[in-house]
Amino acid sequence: MTAATDDHLHFDDARRRIKQIFIGSVGNLVEWYDFYAYTAFALYFAAAFFPQTDPVVQQLNAAVVFAATFLMRPLGGWLFGFLADRYGRKMSLTLSVVCMCLGSLIIAVTPTYATIGFAAPVLLTVARIIEGLSLGGEYGTSATYLSEVADEKHRGFYSSFQYVTLIGGQLTAIIVLLLLQNVFLTEAELKAWGWRIPFFIGAALAIFAAVMRRDLHETDAFKAAEKQGVKRGTLRELFKFPRELLLVVGLTAGGTAAFYTFTTYMQTFVRMSVGLDPTTTTIVIFCTLLFAVILQPIYGAISDRIGRKPLLVFFGIAGTLATVPLLTALQGTKSAFTAFLLICAAWIFVAGYTSINAVVKAELFPTNVRALGVGVPYALTVSIFGGTAPAIALYFKSIGHEQWFYYYLSGIIFLSLLIYATMRDTKKHSIMHRHD
Repeated sequence: MTAATDDHLHFDDARRRIKQIFIGSVGNLVEWYDFYAYTAFALYFAAAFFPQTDPVVQQLNAAVVFAATFLMRPLGGWLFGFLADRYGRKMSLTLSVVCMCLGSLIIAVTPTYATIGFAAPVLLTVARIIEGLSLGGEYGTSATYLSEVADEKHRGFYSSFQYVTLIGGQLTAIIVLLLLQNVFLTEAELKAWGWRIPFFIGAALAIFAAVMRRDLHETDAFKAAEKQGVKRGTLRELFKFPRELLLVVGLTAGGTAAFYTFTTYMQTFVRMSVGLDPTTTTIVIFCTLLFAVILQPIYGAISDRIGRKPLLVFFGIAGTLATVPLLTALQGTKSAFTAFLLICAAWIFVAGYTSINAVVKAELFPTNVRALGVGVPYALTVSIFGGTAPAIALYFKSIGHEQWFYYYLSGIIFLSLLIYATMRDTKKHSIMHRHD
């Protein structure tokens, strides 16, 4: 074989992997677009579903947000993890994005409370339950797929694109929000019917992702496990790895709390504590998320050179020491540019977790329970530490002790640091090739 032929084969292999990585991770963009769009446009559609005159519906309003977005995520992690380990990554990934399409479409077409009464918030609840299941299942399956389809030398780099597309979903939602608010519609039009547009867009994106995923190739690792006839996707097999399950919880706690703080909560924080106007706030958050996207593959590539553990330890140390002063400085500034720089400074260490957390977890489990092992404990931990971060921050703010949250977040990151410092580097001790 000539050198030119060998180079051509390497190029074709790299191109094939990149295509599969893109298709495998595009669902994250769709799912996080829908998640963020619901939060961003809730101000406009809340009155259509939850009139203030009905106390029963008001209670349901609180239950919808909590139950649908977070209670269902662990169940989604189990359901789609089971499907991925038992029947294949491709089937689970495709079904996940189809469910998200259905949830978005239900929200987009559901009549208002004034038209169909109590059925309106019930249908919204159903839609959020479907989306919660989908969101919970997408992470573990896509993390598994990206890790398995990547070549061993570049696994960190390729897997980092999970968070590239995940943050990209939020960026897409912000672009839609800015365009609808400032270019195409008035506030009255947004409240009357314009809020439906982002959910139609979400459904269309999901259909696009589902069509693309029809061309996914099943991973070699899953095919090998299938040929060996090992038990796949069972909780009994999963519980043979209690140490690894606890490791995922410890790995995730600090990282997910930081991620939700500097993404979902940051728009509220900058608006309320810094005092910027809504459009300026949205632009600042958009630019910081763009910076975060750029960091992901850089850090992923670094982990392929020096290992996963150094990046996690860097996040743990920097997050523990810098969170309080960064958030304190952010609270005290009135400058949009300073706010942008401070949030970017936070992303410099948060990316040490986000860029590689998927591959680290995938490298802890054998093929037959990998999607379950990554998805279930992750979803549980996100529900406890990630999804609650904005609520805890707002609670402390409401009682006049906003800075307590800064110390809370720093403490959670420190607990994860203890795990990072004592665990083995999964790049050197991966069991990706075990099928059990």
